[in-house]
Amino acid sequence: MPIAYGDNPAVGRYYNIRGFRMYCEVYGKGGPLLMIHGNHGSIKSFAPNIPYFAARYKVIVADSRAQGKSTDPGPTLTFERMADDEAALLDALHVRAAYVIGWSDGGIVALRLAMRHPDKVIKLAATGANLWPDASAFAPGVWEADQKHYETNQHTVWTTAKQRNDWKLFMLDWTQPHISLASLHSIRCPALVICGDHDLISIEHTMQIFRSLPRGALWVVPCSGHATLHEHAAEFNRVVDEFFSQPFGNRR
Repeated sequence: MPIAYGDNPAVGRYYNIRGFRMYCEVYGKGGPLLMIHGNHGSIKSFAPNIPYFAARYKVIVADSRAQGKSTDPGPTLTFERMADDEAALLDALHVRAAYVIGWSDGGIVALRLAMRHPDKVIKLAATGANLWPDASAFAPGVWEADQKHYETNQHTVWTTAKQRNDWKLFMLDWTQPHISLASLHSIRCPALVICGDHDLISIEHTMQIFRSLPRGALWVVPCSGHATLHEHAAEFNRVVDEFFSQPFGNRR
């Protein structure tokens, strides 16, 4: 029977992290690897990737606050807060530092984690991350659709926890991130920046991230949209594993 990633009582556990309950599953043995999913995602987002990496690493994968099985009592979300959550989770697991994979919003969290807690990130791979929230960050039509959603719902009073969390998650991407190119210079670990060649995140943002990293590498995945790690799972797993396991040569 296939493993029910994200709903596996054999390995799942809640941790009291910074004022909320964070659900986490751990698979495999080896060097620690932290996986961070995207907006409205969960542990299940990494189902095509966990088996490969769990054969080589100790895979740590959690539901971010307000998503999956994790709670969130606050009125808003920030990428900085979510990065601090991941750092606190590593502390709770007695993990000094980890390799990190982040997808979409998880890629943003991975970058923020490397900025705010540099000693906790050995190397990172971020796919589908953007720098700031405007039309330049997205494929044509995406920002306009979000703008319409905001204008339609900005005064709505949400009555259920799910509705409130959904709105918080929408507002997270509507108002954030705000990552300056200069701030990326502070990321000292090797970082693989990934996007699909027809990603919903603009390749210009991906290129700016790559060019601003002191120890950056770039991979534009051919024939792929935003879900690089699903659409080309076998290749994604292999390339990221090679990046993590091989010595990194500085560009400058």
